[in-house]
Amino acid sequence: MGTKGREIVGMDINELLRLLNAAYASEWLAYYQYWLGAKLIKGPMKDAVAAELNLHATEELAHATLVANRIVQLGGVPILRPSQWGEFSPCPYDAPEDPFVGTLLEQNIAGEQCAISTYKNLMEATREADPVTYNMALGILAQEVEHEEDLQSLKEDLDLLFRAR
Repeated sequence: MGTKGREIVGMDINELLRLLNAAYASEWLAYYQYWLGAKLIKGPMKDAVAAELNLHATEELAHATLVANRIVQLGGVPILRPSQWGEFSPCPYDAPEDPFVGTLLEQNIAGEQCAISTYKNLMEATREADPVTYNMALGILAQEVEHEEDLQSLKEDLDLLFRAR
């Protein structure tokens, strides 16, 4: 833990660590939701959607790494037990019980919208108080916005496919 790096944080470190652990838990749940959905997916456009889900899974795992590194920099400990992710995450985990492509897209769009809110809130909390966390959250937020748009575009294509029939 860097002493000076911790000193520049102008907010309660424990509250910041709570917010970061919430984001960390959300990223792991998002990773698993994407990864498993890509394996189980059924229906039209499944190959294109599975490829997108796999890409997003990789990016969510990278987000978890960034957030974990920031938690450790601040002297905290990332959530140690996967069984606690659901309890800490502000975003629900939607198990891909219905593997239909449209259902998976809807679930993952909702997940991205929750992630966007999570990082927007983290940015608001750190805007003036912690430029390092703020910049990290901004970078992740940009990817989450892109993910939402990618998934919504696929959903629109799927809807058009069904309308054309």
